Amino acid sequence: MTSSRTIVVTDPLLTTGCTLGEAPLYDPSTSILHFVDIEEHKVFHLNTNDLTLSVEQFEEAITSLTLRREGLGLACTAAQGFAVIEGNSQLRYLSRPLPPDQVSFIRFNDGGCDSSGRYIAGTIYSKEHNIPGRLYRYDPRDDSCLVLDEGPFTDSNGLGWSPDEKTLYFTDSLVNLIYAYDYEDGNVSNRRVCVDALGLGLPEKTYSDGLCIDAEGYIWSARWGGSRVVRHAVDGQIDLEVVFPSALNITSCCFGGPKNDQLYVTSAHCGAIGGDASLQEKYPHSGDLFVVDFAGRYKGRERYAFNG
Repeated sequence: MTSSRTIVVTDPLLTTGCTLGEAPLYDPSTSILHFVDIEEHKVFHLNTNDLTLSVEQFEEAITSLTLRREGLGLACTAAQGFAVIEGNSQLRYLSRPLPPDQVSFIRFNDGGCDSSGRYIAGTIYSKEHNIPGRLYRYDPRDDSCLVLDEGPFTDSNGLGWSPDEKTLYFTDSLVNLIYAYDYEDGNVSNRRVCVDALGLGLPEKTYSDGLCIDAEGYIWSARWGGSRVVRHAVDGQIDLEVVFPSALNITSCCFGGPKNDQLYVTSAHCGAIGGDASLQEKYPHSGDLFVVDFAGRYKGRERYAFNG
């Protein structure tokens, strides 16, 4: 493993105590950072100016978030598909594409929108029931939903686009790979491996999780079980590591702040998803929210909004 630089972040921005914190999303119009606790069915809204926090409780898991156009609030993936969040913490599904006989065994996971407002998201697999993870596309313009890639994937995870939107990056967590696709008009082709995490020397039993893309097109990939976010060049090589020694399960990240140069990072409790809760004493901030101030050194790229 070759990493030229390492940054260490010791303290969280906020003690949120999430079981499975995920899906950070910054709204530049309000300075609010939205993120979720998948296991606890919660959506958090953090005012990054004064650090006031509000929480919405739902009846099922919210797994990814995106802004809606025209300031209409938030869209999301929930357990069964694509939805919008309405007043009084109500969820309104737009599409539930999972076959009825699979709903009890799998769910949607991470996702995001392209520049046309299509929502791309993947599902997690069920090894026991031989149900693969798949990659889906929902287009609100014609209310269509289809499978972009049948996989088979394990736990579909972090995705994002290159600055020119010609490449879609997509994470298959349990095999520790980040794929790249050619992307055009909502369609994918030429799937290939961009990041082979274990091949780069990242430790076994740590996994590629959520990601974001910066303005230079580099990939920032959270490492479940690895206490870090890794910045990968477009050829997959490791450029930088941001280490969080007090948190074991780093789950996702996004850029935000007035200059889009603050990296917000979510994490999960050590006992989440069958983990070892006894490790929480060693990693007491697993489940908390972190921020890395890059002071203009690195900046995020535009996060597209949902067109529905």
